[in-house]
Amino acid sequence: MKVDVTDLLSVEDKAFEQKVETELTSFQSKLGEFPIIRKAPFVLHLENHKKRYIKVTGTTDVVVVVPCDRCLKEVQVTLHLVIDRKLYLEEPEFGEDADEEDMGCIKDSALDVDWLIYDEILVNWPTKVLCREDCKGICRKCGTNLNDNSCSCDQGEPDPRMAVARDIFNQFKEV
Repeated sequence: MKVDVTDLLSVEDKAFEQKVETELTSFQSKLGEFPIIRKAPFVLHLENHKKRYIKVTGTTDVVVVVPCDRCLKEVQVTLHLVIDRKLYLEEPEFGEDADEEDMGCIKDSALDVDWLIYDEILVNWPTKVLCREDCKGICRKCGTNLNDNSCSCDQGEPDPRMAVARDIFNQFKEV
């Protein structure tokens, strides 16, 4: 979604609020594509600070479907997004903190809300997603989901990093 900020850009210290909703239907990253199944409209507050930068604030929640890191079962993850950005309209002064990516967020007097939401999802992405705290994962040999069924595979698989030590012990084993 694009928000027209023409009036905001032309008047110093002007502020306004607008109800917006992201048009994103999925989140794509190097990890894959994850569907966004729930999103809600939210109020975005925009403020022009001396025609140098626009302060953008707002909060929303999105629900993304992510596979469990252990068993690959789909999990609905709610991400609470807090937008609190300064979008510089000109080069920031020395000592001011500005991201180069923020400069391209406003094009042709329009603020790209989807870009803001995508960036916040990226920053808030969970490091580990589990379907439940005690998830057992899947069997390495047969692929059975160990939360649902047990398998008859030999789970005593030795650690391959210990192969050299195992060979030494096998050489000196009493027969």
